[in-house]
Amino acid sequence: MNRDITCCFTGHRPEKLPWRNDEGDPRCVALKERLSAEIRRAYSDGYRHFICGMARGADFYFCEALLAFRERCADVTLEAALPCEEQTNRWSERDRNRYFLLVSQCNCETMVQHRYSNGCMQRRDRYMVDHSSRLIAVYDGLLGGTMYTLTYAMRGGVDTVILDVEAEQEQSGEPPIGFLSGG
Repeated sequence: MNRDITCCFTGHRPEKLPWRNDEGDPRCVALKERLSAEIRRAYSDGYRHFICGMARGADFYFCEALLAFRERCADVTLEAALPCEEQTNRWSERDRNRYFLLVSQCNCETMVQHRYSNGCMQRRDRYMVDHSSRLIAVYDGLLGGTMYTLTYAMRGGVDTVILDVEAEQEQSGEPPIGFLSGG
């Protein structure tokens, strides 16, 4: 896929989000609306291929928003970048079911490696950045994988868009993209 039209995503897992798993929390709903608006902006800027790392939390929100957007724009493709086969082994059944449903709806999957190792998540993150010219990040300054990916992208000259976890929603006048239920 052409890097110039590829955008990837990184963001926090539920444990680092103030609402945890409560996706009905108004702050989570507002974040999903901002993600939808950022997807529309990326599309307007010429991005057509999107890569998601398929982690719980913000990655799921991004994936769901992209799938809903793809229903209206058939030229959009979504790639699931998977760090390893065991990514979901320690997740709840609910999260695993949501994950497999989302992955099944992606246009393609890239498995970075088969077995888990200490560096496989970062390897997945580098794959996404190395194949993209824009990174959208849900980030609030916490140390961890999101910061690693964001720093890697910035050092590589990748255009970065940072959405603060709890920033006020800007009114765009457009309805938010629908999301799959879950949470």
